[in-house]
Amino acid sequence: MLIEVKVPSPGESISEVQLAGWLVEDGAYVEQNQDIAEIDSDKATLSIAAEASGTISLKANSGDTVAVGTVIATINTSEAGKRVAGNATKEKPATNTVLKPIADKQPEKVDVMPEGDRAKESAAIELSLSPLARKIMEADNISEEELISFFKHYRISRKDLEFYQSQKSASISNRSSLQQSIKAIEGSRTEDRKKMSSLRKKLSERLVSVKNETAMLTTFNEVNMSAIMDIRNKYKDTFKQKHGVGLGFMSFFTKAVTEALKLFPQVNSQIDGDDIVTYHYADISIAVSGPKGLVVPVIRNAEKLSLAEIELAVKELAIKARDNKLSLDDMSGGTFTITNGGVFGSMLSTPIINPPQSAILGMHNIVERPIAVNGKVEIHPVMYVALSYDHRIIDGRESVGFLVKVKDMLENPTSMLFGAKNPAETLLGI
Repeated sequence: MLIEVKVPSPGESISEVQLAGWLVEDGAYVEQNQDIAEIDSDKATLSIAAEASGTISLKANSGDTVAVGTVIATINTSEAGKRVAGNATKEKPATNTVLKPIADKQPEKVDVMPEGDRAKESAAIELSLSPLARKIMEADNISEEELISFFKHYRISRKDLEFYQSQKSASISNRSSLQQSIKAIEGSRTEDRKKMSSLRKKLSERLVSVKNETAMLTTFNEVNMSAIMDIRNKYKDTFKQKHGVGLGFMSFFTKAVTEALKLFPQVNSQIDGDDIVTYHYADISIAVSGPKGLVVPVIRNAEKLSLAEIELAVKELAIKARDNKLSLDDMSGGTFTITNGGVFGSMLSTPIINPPQSAILGMHNIVERPIAVNGKVEIHPVMYVALSYDHRIIDGRESVGFLVKVKDMLENPTSMLFGAKNPAETLLGI
C-alpha cells in the first residue's frame, strides 16, 4: 500500500513553502511518526512526520518551493526495505585549504660555464653579484673580466659538481613549492551560493515594509545597573537553587516593561485599519537569534508572571529556537518586543519595530562608565537602552515617559513591588 506524504498547511494565507531538507534518504525504511523532512514557511521551520512505517520514495528535492498539498514523497507500507544507517544525509566536512610555507630562498650561484659550443666561450658573460660581493670587489680592485677569466680556467672537481647538483635540486624544489603555494592561494578564492529561505525572505520583506510604512523614531536613555547587579550577586545562587534557572537581566527588563505599559497603554497599542487597538495585557515578544535567522517567540501574559516564571519561559523558548522547534503558536501575537543586542557586544542601536506592534525596546552591553551621582563622578555599570516606536500612534510624551519609567524601575527594582515588606526577596520569589 502506498501512502502519499503531502505538504501540510503551516497556517492561514500561506500557499507555498520551501522544502528545507530531507531527514531521510531515498529508499530508506522509516518508522511511523518519525520526522522525515523540514519545511520553511513565512513564519517558522516545521517538520513533517511519517504517517506509517515503510520504504520511502522521495518526489521532491531539498530547496524546492512547493505548494501546500503537493505530494513530496510516498511510503510503501507493504515493502520492508533495508534500514539505512543514519537518517540524515551527512554532508562532507569542508576541507580547509592549507597554505604551504615557501622555503627560504637560497642564494643564487654564478653559472661559471657558458652554454653552447666552445667557439662561443669568448662571448660576454653576465655575472649575478650580491651587493656585498660587489663591495669586496671594489675594495680589492677585482674586475668582472678577471673573475670570468679565472673561472674559465678553473678545473671543475667532484665537490663542485656535487655542490651544483644540490643547489639545482634546491632551486627546483623552491620553484615547485612556490607554484604550489600560488595555486593554494588562488584556490582559496571560493564562494557559496544558496537559495534564500522562505523565513529569511519574509523577514526581509517585513523589515523593509516597516521602514517604508511607519513613522519610526527612536529615543535613548541610560540605566545605572548597580542595583540589579547587587541583587543578582547576592541572590543568584539561592535563586537558582530554588527555581532551577539562572537569574538573568531579561526578567528584570520584562517586569519593568509590563509595569510601565500599565502607565502608558498607548505604547501597548496597534493600528488596525482606521482603528487603534489597545491591549490590557502584555504579551512580550523576545527576539532570539536562531540557526536560520531571527525569530520572535512570545511570553503570554507576562504582566502576571514572577521573575522566576519569566526566566523559565525565556529559557524554554530559547531552547526551542536553537533546536528549530518553535511552533506558529509560539510566535503569533505579541504586543511589545524586547531585543538584547548586548549579548553580542552592541553598545547602541536603533531596533526596528516588529509589525504590527508599535514599539520595541533595545537592550545593549553593560560597561563601567563615569557618571554623576549626587554631584560626584563615580564609576558604575551602565547600559544604554533604546525605544523605537511608531510616531503615528505614540507621541513623544508617551515614548519618553515610558522609557524613563523603565529606567526608574530598573535603577530601583524594589519599586516594582510598590512597598512590599521584604521587597528584594519578594521580587525574586525566594
